[in-house]
Order: sequence, then C-alpha cells, then structure tokens
Amino acid sequence: MQTAIVTGAAQGIGRGIVTRLRQDGWRVAALDLDAEALAELPEDPHLLTVECDVGDEDAVARAMTRVGDWLQGAGLDLLVSNAGIANPVSGPIERLSLSDWRAWQDSHVTGAFLVVRACVPLLRKAQGCIVTMASTRALQSEPDCEAYAAAKGALLSMTHALAVSLGPDIRANCILPGWIETGPWQKAANRSDPDHGTRDKAQHPVGRVGRVDDIAGLVAWLASDQAGFVTGQRFVVDGGMTTKMIYAE
Repeated sequence: MQTAIVTGAAQGIGRGIVTRLRQDGWRVAALDLDAEALAELPEDPHLLTVECDVGDEDAVARAMTRVGDWLQGAGLDLLVSNAGIANPVSGPIERLSLSDWRAWQDSHVTGAFLVVRACVPLLRKAQGCIVTMASTRALQSEPDCEAYAAAKGALLSMTHALAVSLGPDIRANCILPGWIETGPWQKAANRSDPDHGTRDKAQHPVGRVGRVDDIAGLVAWLASDQAGFVTGQRFVVDGGMTTKMIYAE
C-alpha cells in the first residue's frame, strides 16, 4: 500500500486530496493546525490525523515522529505540501506588519521547507515524489495581496529547485490552482455550497468554477507511474482563466 503525507489536510483542497488518495487505496497521514477540522475526518485505520503547525520546527519534528512510528520502517511515496494561510488579502502594503508578513511566509514557504526537509529520507527510500500547492497568484495579482503572492511565488521557485536537487530519486512538481470552490470541503462550522452565477462561470473558458476534485485528480496523476517523466513542472489549473484577455467594461 502506498503512503502519503498531506499538509493542510483537514479542509478545502487538502481534504479533497486526502479523500481521493484514500479512495485510490493509499495510506495517508493528514497534518493540519485545526484540531476541530481534523476531528471531523472519518475514522479510518489507514488514515492518521496529526495536529501540526507546519511553520513551527518543533511541531514538525513531533509530527514526523508520529508519522515515522506509523510508517513502521516503510518509505514515503508522496508528500503534498498544501498548508498555508488561505486568505490572499493582506491589506495595503504600507500598513502590513512584519509579524503578519512573516505569518504568510511561515505558513506557506517555511512550512514547506520544514516538512520537505524532514521527509526527504523517507521519500528517497520509496523513490517518492513531492507536490507543492502554489496559486495562479504566483503569476498574476490583484491589489493588496503582496504577502500571499510572494509566498506562492517562492513555492513555485522552490519546487523546480527541489526537482533538480533531489532527482533522480525524488520528483517534485507544483500545482497552481485558480478559482477552486472549497466551501463544501470546509469543517461543519464553516461549510457552504455557493451557487455560482453566470458571470462567475463565464470568466472561465471551460464554463464553470473549479472543483476540489480537479486538483485532487491532478495530484493522483502526478503521484502515479504515468507521471514518471514529469518533474520540475508547474501545472496551472484554472479553467483557462489566466489565458483569457479581459477588458474593462
């Protein structure tokens, strides 16, 4: 049975990835900072839930001790680094505090670094792969998103560096989601099922807003033998939104 670690695993895209991997027969360690959301994941002998702040070095070390015991000497086939502050809007740059800036970078970039560093020996053992979760905001922006955009851009660059440094033993690829509706995949207290209007759908050449399954399916493919010749790449999953020219009305 193949094994995976998913960070930011209890809600949103992360939860969808965990669900897809379990459906495909993977053993999954789900790491997340939100204990309430973790508790809502289904009880499953092949699913390990671990409360962890990936931006905290000691917390990552404790989590990896639990994961190591759970693996019982097996290697790791897949690491999905998905954790990070989800809100892209940090406010005007002139009012952005250093502590808030660091919170965005720690949750996305430092967290990815700490978890990847801890997982490399396990990934080497299994000839596994890494998938990082950036965003189309690594390529384009709206106002007041500097902290988020910087973090996602760093993840994109970090991933192609990992592919070169860790190959051929470990592959590394980066997914850049666009507008993905995560409302149905939140914990019960925050769950929603928005009804997107015609204008929302028309922004996308495919004619709809993205679904969590769109990202989870790509993760499953990148982790498969079919993607064995794919590393150091970025995959924009946005329904074509970033390729469509938009003029002011």
